[in-house]
Amino acid sequence: MDALYPRLLVRDFPAAVDFYRPALTELYGVQPVKVIPEAQYANWDLDGQTGLVLFGRAMIASTIGTDALPAEAESQDASMLVLKVDAVDPAAEILEKLGATVLAPAQDRPQWGPNLRTAHLRAPDGTLIELQSY
Repeated sequence: MDALYPRLLVRDFPAAVDFYRPALTELYGVQPVKVIPEAQYANWDLDGQTGLVLFGRAMIASTIGTDALPAEAESQDASMLVLKVDAVDPAAEILEKLGATVLAPAQDRPQWGPNLRTAHLRAPDGTLIELQSY
């Protein structure tokens, strides 16, 4: 049973799929289990468990009754997708090549944890991503 997994509520579903499809293929060798554009839903499995789900932000807003509220607001990031990778530097290069913007380049972060290396990027759909290895 998949009990815990990230579900990103994305503003631009097609752009998010266009980014995460090659990113997860190159980083983990996985293809989406399903992509349903009309439902604005896509999911990928890793080792038999759900690894990532994309869901259209407008779809969930309509579902929970917040669709009359502003779709955009200035604020700090409210979520971050963390991807553990074998090596941060080449993974960051892959995501940048796929359209992500580097916010903090790859660097060691011993103050956060022993042998931790991270990079922070923004996916084309606006999601904050941390790549990490340790």
